Amino acid sequence: MSEKDLILLSVKDFFTKQMLKYSLAPFIFTLILMYILFFVIAGIGVESLSQVQVQTTETTIQNGVPHTESISTLIEGTAIIQFLMSYAITSSIATFLIYVIGSFLVLYASIFIAVIVIGFLTPFILKELQRRHYNDVDMVGYSNIISGLFLVIKWAVIMIVMFILLIPFYFIPLLNIIAFNLPLYYFFHKMIKFDISSNICTKEEDKKIHYFSANKIRLKTLTLYVISLIPFAIFFGAIFYVIYLGHTYFLEVRKLRQLC
Repeated sequence: MSEKDLILLSVKDFFTKQMLKYSLAPFIFTLILMYILFFVIAGIGVESLSQVQVQTTETTIQNGVPHTESISTLIEGTAIIQFLMSYAITSSIATFLIYVIGSFLVLYASIFIAVIVIGFLTPFILKELQRRHYNDVDMVGYSNIISGLFLVIKWAVIMIVMFILLIPFYFIPLLNIIAFNLPLYYFFHKMIKFDISSNICTKEEDKKIHYFSANKIRLKTLTLYVISLIPFAIFFGAIFYVIYLGHTYFLEVRKLRQLC
């Protein structure tokens, strides 16, 4: 099956009644969480502007002996906000920065949460695909809850470590785009690939698919991740991602089993 036919088949499957029902869960759940998270992050940004730690040092000489005294003061309340908001330019810049940064954080968080949520629906989506197109391919699977949870934690920790290690690159134009997205793409790729392969094939078959088709699958997950960076795309596209990659794995497993 050509890639064009695979995409068209995935789109057709996505717009079936059952798949559209599945798509409501990640959409509603993720949207609610993101709505709350957005205003929490924006609120933290405004609050951080409303207080600043000011430290001064004063040296006096008494009887020919110098005495140094440090004074630390926390400026709170509305003084800073009033200053920033009293001018149109500073008000616009402050508001813009707070909500832009908040929007980016919410976007990345939405991808992370949607990938987690979709993992619970993946078995049902794949079973529906099997019923419609792949009755000749048994869904064997090779994972369990404990091993799956361990891998999720492992990949999440690696993602966080990558975010920390790549901090120096966040200040370099163009490179910072890659640095910001590489850790989350790593988690996205690992999670969605594992969710699908662990429900369809054996561990040995997964290794063979990785050996022969790793670059093809990586290109597909990268394309899907880039699409996810479009605001709200992940809300509607999460189910489609599983359908599209599910077809890919079903076809690969069918080829492997026909060769045996």
